[in-house]
Amino acid sequence: MNRHHRTLITIRVVVILLVGLAFLIARLAHAQAPTAAELAKKETVASAFTRGFGYQEYQVRSAAEAMPEDKYGFRPVENNFKNETPGYGPAQLRTFAEQVKHVACANFGFAAELDGTKPPDACDKGGSNPAKTKKELLVYLRDSFAAVNKSLGAMNDKNMFDPIEGPYAAPATRLGRATTIIWHAADHYGQIALYLRLNSIIPPSSRPNPPKVQDTY
Repeated sequence: MNRHHRTLITIRVVVILLVGLAFLIARLAHAQAPTAAELAKKETVASAFTRGFGYQEYQVRSAAEAMPEDKYGFRPVENNFKNETPGYGPAQLRTFAEQVKHVACANFGFAAELDGTKPPDACDKGGSNPAKTKKELLVYLRDSFAAVNKSLGAMNDKNMFDPIEGPYAAPATRLGRATTIIWHAADHYGQIALYLRLNSIIPPSSRPNPPKVQDTY
């Protein structure tokens, strides 16, 4: 057996081992996922919403991490509304940075309304937070999801129909506001996913092996 033949055999063995390891990891991950019956035994109003919101958090935050900083000013088209004025929001499509900032501001606004405190003003225009760089916006976004998760975690079957007042999608009940929070994040993820693809970037949540989001920046 010559050296070249031994090298080919070694490569094949390594590939087989890696494939087997990947298969084992996938099986273990699948085995650890709870069944619907297991979820039902301990499900609460709060856990149902925070689990669903967790998917949106991953999609939005991972997309924000994936976009290069020099593309944060990207806007699909300029002056796209021409002579028409939108009834809500900016006069033209947001830049990627403005999308991220809007989601973060809205999250803080929704959380404040759930908590009965004053929400930030003008989230449709970006709000007053000074975050501007990619790092600053990622921190702002991360903290906003943490605020929402904390607020959703306080919801239960006794308070879920409490009235919620405020400037953002009110009047509503606590349950109604929770659904708004999830669809709002999903709505904007659908937009920023296109921003990524227009820049030849596959959104992390659409990749075969989605990377974890970062805890610190």
